[in-house]
Amino acid sequence: MDKKIILLIVGIVFDIIGYATYAIPFFGESADFIWAPISALAMFVMYKGAKGIVGGIFGGLEEILPFTDFIPSFTLMWVYTYFIEKKKDGINK
Repeated sequence: MDKKIILLIVGIVFDIIGYATYAIPFFGESADFIWAPISALAMFVMYKGAKGIVGGIFGGLEEILPFTDFIPSFTLMWVYTYFIEKKKDGINK
């Protein structure tokens, strides 16, 4: 399977996990304290370099801040990587 499809599938699963913590009343926001660093590290590992660092910081903050769990940070990073950045650089990935 193509690397970009694997990143998309894994990213969607991670976004669902992040959203699921929001769906559990009372427990959800405290679960974010566990999920936020895991999410940040996963973003850093999945997307190397400066993009991974910025994405990891954004993803970690998005998970730890209240009422922001609905933002699909992994999916947005995938779209940025394979559509926006690709058009900007003119590179076919």
